[in-house]
Amino acid sequence: MARVKRGNVARKRRNKILRLARGFRGSNGTLFRTANQRVMKALCNAYRDRRRRKRDFRRLWIARINAAARINGVSYSRLIGGLKKADVRLNRKMLAQLAVADPSSFSNVVTAAKG
Repeated sequence: MARVKRGNVARKRRNKILRLARGFRGSNGTLFRTANQRVMKALCNAYRDRRRRKRDFRRLWIARINAAARINGVSYSRLIGGLKKADVRLNRKMLAQLAVADPSSFSNVVTAAKG
């Protein structure tokens, strides 16, 4: 059987990893073995954090809504419960945006939830 020379295949595989590691600090971006470890770790973190980002933003929106609701004299849970009973379909992202950008409109929403 003829021998298999892997020069091109191996170099392409390594260069693919090194391209992904471009910009990493020190030898993490230049040496293949450490770059490979760092790239695998970075891809794992990216996968995990794409899901975590959704949780983090929801927490931020809830904190903003709660702060604005308490200024208007109602807690977050009572506000959300009141909005569900009043059939006001605003998601938390839009409520948080209203609370930050247009407090007067947010206070109108709070009165709708109270009533």
